[in-house]
Amino acid sequence: QVQLVESGGGLVQAGGSLRLSCAASGMIFRLNSMGWYRQAPGKQRELVAAITSSRSTNYADSVQGRFTISRDNAKNTVYLQMNSLKPEDTAVYYCNALGPRGPQSSWGQGTQVTVSS
Repeated sequence: QVQLVESGGGLVQAGGSLRLSCAASGMIFRLNSMGWYRQAPGKQRELVAAITSSRSTNYADSVQGRFTISRDNAKNTVYLQMNSLKPEDTAVYYCNALGPRGPQSSWGQGTQVTVSS
């Protein structure tokens, strides 16, 4: 059974930085593409960053140049470094394994990121 545990969220002022972590178990982590999603109140969950098994990355336009996704296969962990945070980045952030049709596993509890202006 796949388990995803996100951590690292918090309250930060605009312009600040946070680093999120997602520890995965129950899968062959190194073979999976991984993604970070976020869901703001009243909005749909959206994919903001993805990394393939070969470490190619892709970002939503809204975070391009500010967020960096990375992975440590030895630790079965994917990270999201978030710099120059904006109030509109406020959301609950989730990770998941990515398949051809989107997220592959049940969602974890997420980690709350709140950016104050």
